Amino acid sequence: MQKSLKALDLQDYCKSFESFLARPKELFLQGDAKVHLRYINALETLIFTPPKEVKNLQHQLALLKKFGFLKLDEIFEFVKIIRYFLYLKSLKCEGILGEWFSSIQIPEQILPIVKSFLEDGRLKSGIYLELDSINADLERLKHEISQQLFHTLNQNKLSAYLVDKQIHLINDEECLLLKAGFHHILKGQILDRSASGFFYVFPQNIANLKDKYGALKNQRESYLFEICREISSIFTKHLLFLKFINKEFDRFDSYQARLNFAKAKNLEFLAPKLNTTEIILDSFSHPALKNPKPITLHFKGQILMITGVNAGGKTMLLKSILSVVFLSKYLIPLPINAAKSSVGNFKHLDFIFEDPQNSKNDISTFGGRMLEFSQILKQRDGIIGVDEIELGTDSDEAASLFKVLLESLMQKNNKIIITTHHKRLAALMASNSKVQLLAALFDKERQMPTFSFLDGTIGKSYAFETALRYGISKELIHSAKTLYGEDKEKLNALIENASRLEMQLKQEITSAQKKSEILEQKIQNLKDKEITLQERFNKLQNSLESAYLDAINAAKMAIKEKNTSDIHRAMHYANTLLNKAKVIQQDSASSDFTPKDFTAFIQGTRVKYRNMCGVILSSNKQGALVELESGMKIKAHFSELKLSRNVPSAPVTKIDIKAPQSLSPVLDLHGMRAEEALEALDTFISNSLIAGFDEVLIYHGIGTGRLSSVVRDFLKTHPKVLEFQDAPPKAGGFGAKIVKI
Repeated sequence: MQKSLKALDLQDYCKSFESFLARPKELFLQGDAKVHLRYINALETLIFTPPKEVKNLQHQLALLKKFGFLKLDEIFEFVKIIRYFLYLKSLKCEGILGEWFSSIQIPEQILPIVKSFLEDGRLKSGIYLELDSINADLERLKHEISQQLFHTLNQNKLSAYLVDKQIHLINDEECLLLKAGFHHILKGQILDRSASGFFYVFPQNIANLKDKYGALKNQRESYLFEICREISSIFTKHLLFLKFINKEFDRFDSYQARLNFAKAKNLEFLAPKLNTTEIILDSFSHPALKNPKPITLHFKGQILMITGVNAGGKTMLLKSILSVVFLSKYLIPLPINAAKSSVGNFKHLDFIFEDPQNSKNDISTFGGRMLEFSQILKQRDGIIGVDEIELGTDSDEAASLFKVLLESLMQKNNKIIITTHHKRLAALMASNSKVQLLAALFDKERQMPTFSFLDGTIGKSYAFETALRYGISKELIHSAKTLYGEDKEKLNALIENASRLEMQLKQEITSAQKKSEILEQKIQNLKDKEITLQERFNKLQNSLESAYLDAINAAKMAIKEKNTSDIHRAMHYANTLLNKAKVIQQDSASSDFTPKDFTAFIQGTRVKYRNMCGVILSSNKQGALVELESGMKIKAHFSELKLSRNVPSAPVTKIDIKAPQSLSPVLDLHGMRAEEALEALDTFISNSLIAGFDEVLIYHGIGTGRLSSVVRDFLKTHPKVLEFQDAPPKAGGFGAKIVKI
């Protein structure tokens, strides 16, 4: 743990966090981080006092397990924990906190022990009477000793030997500071000698009082031991509870410390997400930096190669990413925009930062680096950071070697972050789609790094510019550039450009593949839709042909009938079949649509107006004149119209039926029952249609109104009745109806 904190520059940060704990403990929280975060968020809504400092009690619990006895101050440490949970229970929390606190049931035998202590750890008076008596005697003797010392101190004959008029404490003994020769005046025991040569003297006249005082103290200690033994015996009986509440206190302490640390430092929590290795950072600032430039980064690949300018922040970026992973793993709040950030869950975190050269073990820089790699090559499902991966060997050989090592780590599902100046290594790895390049940028005008990064490119080291900035003379820099040569510079530029173009080409290929997949999907959808529409059209055509064929057959049968009543009944059945065909036609228009413009609304176009279909007779800028299937003509704006899909036209059937002879356009229903009247009325209208009457007169009378109501309801529902109204007074008034058919 300490190695990780030191390597990531988080020692001071975590020390600051630990100051919020009531007692030191491991940073890691066992269990699901999201569950812990739920408790911390719930705790944020609660107003509470943080716990006071408490000692670690693992040794005391082990002692109780062996039936040992605790000291009074050790017992009080348990009392402080139990008292704190009693305080939390008194807050009457709801939700998960309420459930948690209510699950902690304190045994009845322990409650009197908790109540017997004062806040400073001393036992309350009135509980142990013998102890109260001993304490009272001790106070009395202490007062007598003070009075006797004061009396001795104020004796006139001793004043010549007094260095000061104070009572001193040496080895827990009260004494006087006297000059040499005091033994002629005062008998006493010399306890010590001051730096100035004076004597700390314990007067003999208070020795007896001191002996009594010491005896009482021993008696009190003996009685306290009996009390501690009795309490320890009770604690041993409830050892499981003490272990449980001690563990729960550490859990609560971990929660409250994280919450209060976050509030005090204005920090946010970022819990790791399961089943992902993606890292998204938004506005993260490493706590070890003063006035840092916030980092925003999306690390979606498996390897992140950070290249570019020297002293441009590559190592700090590496440490920042690993710090976020570390702090997230331990659920320690951090300076980040958590709402826009995300960190995956990793089984382990490894890093290679420092120069591993060790003269004692005869390990070279490169040898030490290889030793460290041999250890992390065994790791799986973790995150690994390597700073200056090319350290200690030839760059060309290292590029090939580290490419193989990195690919081996990738196969074990590790996520890797490296910093490097190896353009060759970066160029070799750039062809892998799982490798993400990040370049530290350099401001050429100011000759300084910008401490910002560009995704998807290999950065230049700017070694000569950095050396110049740190005090190397221009003459030496010029000589180095000449020695380096233009060819080498051009080669580096070609490597950078080639890698950049290769990555750009890959992105374009990926984009083209995605567009191709989308296009193929659309084509397939159109084909599926075409098949569906064709099947629907065929089904509709068959339904219409069947319906009209049935209507034709019914009409032909009507022609063959000799009885007029049978003719009417057959014709009515044929009309019913035709109406069913119209319903099928209307259903076929369920997929009507409104065009984006009104140029499609021209003469002869089939349209739908509300729930009715029709044909446009004429149109202009204001709207269209539409003839509906009912025969009604309306003017409507284009926004009220929808195009209706064409449906198979109904076969035209010509039925030649001779009109009945001597038919009157007047029907009298007086005296008929409702059923008789309806049958007569149905026959009358059918005959009138055959006879070619446009308007007929029906007498039903007034009476009770029953016959009038039946006639009116029949006329409303008859498909061939256009309209009807009461007859004029001379033609029957309210007792008759004029019907248009």
